[in-house]
Amino acid sequence: MCEDKKQAASPGTSGSSGTNSGPSKDLTKKASGGLLFLLLVMAALLFLPAWTLSYWQAWAFLAVFAVSSVAITVYLTKKDPELLERRVYAGPTAEKETSQKIIQTLTSISFTGILVVSALDHRFAWTPLPPYVALAGDALVVFGFLIVFLVYKENTFASATIELAPEQKVISTGPYKLVRHPMYMGALFLLVGIPLSLGSLCGLFAIALMMPALIWRLLNEERFLVKNLPGYSEYQSTVRHRLVPFIW
Repeated sequence: MCEDKKQAASPGTSGSSGTNSGPSKDLTKKASGGLLFLLLVMAALLFLPAWTLSYWQAWAFLAVFAVSSVAITVYLTKKDPELLERRVYAGPTAEKETSQKIIQTLTSISFTGILVVSALDHRFAWTPLPPYVALAGDALVVFGFLIVFLVYKENTFASATIELAPEQKVISTGPYKLVRHPMYMGALFLLVGIPLSLGSLCGLFAIALMMPALIWRLLNEERFLVKNLPGYSEYQSTVRHRLVPFIW
C-alpha cells in the first residue's frame, strides 16, 4: 500500500475520458471485477485449508471486508474516479522499480500466509479463541478501512505505486497530522484484525513475515519523496512519526 502525499492535479488526467463527469465503464468494470476476484481468492484461501464451510468467523470476516471495500469503491466511483484508477492498477506488475516489485511480491505472499495459517489454526484448533475476540478482530478490520477511507478523502492522489504527479504537493492535514504514512497505519490495524477475526492467534505470527517488507517499502518511499518532492523534508521535521503515533 503506497500512499504518496499528493493533491491538486489537472482535470482529465485519468480514466474519465478527459472530463470529471465520472468513471469510464471500463474502469468501473475493472474495479468491480478485481474486487470480486479478490474476494473469491480469499474465500478459497480460507475454506480450502479449513476444509469446511462451517467457519462462521471466515464468513463474518469476508462480509466485513466485502462491505468495507464496496463502500469505499462506490465512494471513489462517485466522488473521485481518478483516485479509483490510481488504486486499481496495483501489485508487483504495476511497480517500476525492481525493489518495489520484490516488496509487493513479498507482501502478497505474506497476506496469503495470514489467511492460510489462520484457516489451518481453525481446522486443527491450535489456538482456539472465544467469539468476542473474533468480533473484536472484525472491529479492527473496519477501523483499518476507516483510516484508509480518511486517507483517500484527504489525499486524492494516494497512488497504489510510488510515483509523483506533476502538481503534487505535500499533504499535512487530516490523518497526515498524526503520522507520515497513515495508509500503512490503517493497513496495520487491518492486518492485526484479520487473524483475530478468523479466531486465530497463530495468524498473528504470519504478520511478522510481512512487517520487514512493509517497513522496507515505507523507508524506500520516504527516500523517494525526500529526493523528488519539494517540502517533504520540512514535513518530516514537523510530523516526526512514520507509522505509529508517539512511537515510530
